[in-house]
Amino acid sequence: MPDIVIAFFILGLIAGVVKSDLKMPGQIYEILSILLMLSIGIKGGLALHSDHQAVVWTHLLAIMGLGLIIPMLILPVLRKWVRLGHADAISIAAHYGSVSAGTFAVAWALAESANLPISADATLYLVILELPAIILMLAFYHSRRGQTGEPTKMFAIWHEAFTSRGVILLMGGVAIGWLYGPAGLSSISGLVVDGFKILLALFLLEMGLTTARICRPLPLAHWRLVLFAALAPMVLIWPGLLLGYYLDLQTGSILILGALSASASYIAAPAAIRAAIPDANISKAMLASLGVTFPLNVIVYIPFVAGQL
Repeated sequence: MPDIVIAFFILGLIAGVVKSDLKMPGQIYEILSILLMLSIGIKGGLALHSDHQAVVWTHLLAIMGLGLIIPMLILPVLRKWVRLGHADAISIAAHYGSVSAGTFAVAWALAESANLPISADATLYLVILELPAIILMLAFYHSRRGQTGEPTKMFAIWHEAFTSRGVILLMGGVAIGWLYGPAGLSSISGLVVDGFKILLALFLLEMGLTTARICRPLPLAHWRLVLFAALAPMVLIWPGLLLGYYLDLQTGSILILGALSASASYIAAPAAIRAAIPDANISKAMLASLGVTFPLNVIVYIPFVAGQL
């Protein structure tokens, strides 16, 4: 049987496929995503509060490097095999170099369910992997177009990336959990700490509905992109797992890093790419990242790896 949170994703996916009238109001989804981000950050902050020497900065730098290497590795594949234009290849490379908070949350939940130890700084993996690929690909795109002389525009893009909702909530949650500890958070821990799986289950229910909408009708015209999105996480999970073993991370942290390495952004990257690369087709990136890679990671790849660790 799949983990209970994955069952909620499958429920949403089935409801979407059969065209049920089940839907989650937009405001409820926004609240859920905010609470889920805060919950992830606070759980990481609480771990740091109990072990404030757990942050190994050399490890974080190595993990950040992973976020810079992955988009450069897959960019030629997108150009030559998937046969995408320059703008779309850059866009999708940025999405796959960045990471998915939903995938991170699923990996964390599976690690906890399997009683795999998670290091105190694991939440920081999500934070430091979300932005480097986006910034690198935007810089690469503008340099190829001879637009390096637009510092004001690039500053605005970087500012938007660093002050995005996900980064603010995650880092804010880490800071709050770190500073206040279990005692200070006792009055709200029932919702943002103990309620983590409930928030994640409802979030994944909506993600299942969204995935079904994106993949209807079947995108047969983009079969190369769909095949890439299906195979990419099988390959991309290995750099994260191998780096985790090389750094001698705890088992749960290795699972989380592998899941992040295999994931693709569907929140931070679309917002940044839409503003910076207007000639990129964001719907292609969403089809690949949310329509194909995310469900395969949640239902197949990450549970399989979790069962092997």
